[in-house]
Amino acid sequence: MAEHTRSSITIEAAPAAVMGVIADFDRYPEWTGEVKEAEVLGRDAAGRAEQVRLLLDAGAIKDDHTLAYRWVGDSEVRWSLVKSQMLRTLDGSYALAPLDGGASTEVTYQLTVDVKIPMLGMIKRKAEKVIIDRALAGLKKRVESAPADSAAPPQAAAGTAADAAGPAGESA
Repeated sequence: MAEHTRSSITIEAAPAAVMGVIADFDRYPEWTGEVKEAEVLGRDAAGRAEQVRLLLDAGAIKDDHTLAYRWVGDSEVRWSLVKSQMLRTLDGSYALAPLDGGASTEVTYQLTVDVKIPMLGMIKRKAEKVIIDRALAGLKKRVESAPADSAAPPQAAAGTAADAAGPAGESA
């Protein structure tokens, strides 16, 4: 099994607000430095994104890739690579856990990346860590700076935050 990198951060907002930002793919270029374009290609019956095309420009790594998303209740989203020019594997997840009675959220981001070009495992893990740290910092800043009533994307359905249509993170 491939190795993965994992990191967590606490965000001062309810899990629904955090998931609302994660699920709002159209706005990724506004807050993730590396995602230049995001296009939802397909949605599930609840209106949540099932496939998203992302144009990534992370300096030395430029890629146009498509990810498939799987929503697990209202507290987790997982993604896997469908197609890419540079990547062999891009699997990840955001898992949310309420803290302080739901006033804040612990967000855990897990990522596994494998590129088509040869790269030492140690360098890959370091790249994964940088991607995760930037994604979590960007997510925290975006969620905590958004007005409470605008955290959920406009396509959000009544019910849980996972019903929202529309990051997964940097790569997602």
